[in-house]
Amino acid sequence: MSNPFEGRLEPLPGRLQHRGFEQSIAHVGDGVGLSYVRGQANGPPLVLIPAQMGTWRTYERVAAELSDSFQVFAIDVTGHGASTWTPGRYTWDLVGAQLRRLLETVVERPAIISGNSSGGVLGLWLAANAPDAVAGLVLEDAPVFSVEWPRFRDRDRFVYRGLVHAVEVLERPDRRLADYFRGQELPVSPRRTKRLPGWAVDLIDRGVRRWENAHPGEPSGFSAWWAPASFGDLFRSLSMFDPDFARAFVDGRMYGDFSHAEALRSVAAPILLMHARWMRLEPYGLVGALDDDDVRHVQELAPQTRVVRSRANHVVHRYDRALFVRELRRFSTDLSANGGRR
Repeated sequence: MSNPFEGRLEPLPGRLQHRGFEQSIAHVGDGVGLSYVRGQANGPPLVLIPAQMGTWRTYERVAAELSDSFQVFAIDVTGHGASTWTPGRYTWDLVGAQLRRLLETVVERPAIISGNSSGGVLGLWLAANAPDAVAGLVLEDAPVFSVEWPRFRDRDRFVYRGLVHAVEVLERPDRRLADYFRGQELPVSPRRTKRLPGWAVDLIDRGVRRWENAHPGEPSGFSAWWAPASFGDLFRSLSMFDPDFARAFVDGRMYGDFSHAEALRSVAAPILLMHARWMRLEPYGLVGALDDDDVRHVQELAPQTRVVRSRANHVVHRYDRALFVRELRRFSTDLSANGGRR
């Protein structure tokens, strides 16, 4: 399956146009093109790698703000957005090598790499395998250790089960994107879970299908006065996502022999770990990206790691934007004061 939106460069949001951002495609070998946006060179390079199922647009608001202090690059990982889909070829090593090539050919100088969720694991891969290209690493609630195989499948199954459900929905020939919500439970406390009732999913489905009929050939969208704007962003991202990327996590292909512990031991660059809200609940296991034991283990293996905690959920740059911007600027200032290394 190929990406129907590959290489499609749409008009940038006004706030980014005003800041001088441009969108391009980087050709990184093997017929793979990576979509990215680049801001003006107002400071050191900052490369933003989104979470699985997300596109560079998840950073739209924060990128505009950060562009005062950095040259911002925000990327669509392979299998996402306007980048090439490579079904059957999703592994940490292959996707990481594509990002390394982008750093070499587009960024061209040591950068701060900030990755959210699986994007943070890719950042860790880059810090371990392309150390000369990485001045500093920001792990934005990255699932270090928890997404290793077989722990991800056997012990902390909440996110794993979510990916299984996503694959089942998105691989259907007549996929209905609203079904991504159908039957899904989100624990929000030890005693309470959230779940969209079937009638609400049906209502969203009608809205999504109405949007798709009115905008043929465009990424999906959805808007309603009662729905958060993030709904539209989610459906857009899902419509531009290769479900085989998620399947690679489900069937074990993604992992290869990439050891998070070995990578952390080898990283010389300073690390900022942003740890978001998490819980460990029966019968879900870990609800979140990593627990406090995982954080301590990161610091044991990479003592140069500084930890910042957020009360927000997994996507800190969206739900705790002030903290994200403040800590990135502080991290950059500390790097400069220490000559780029600690």
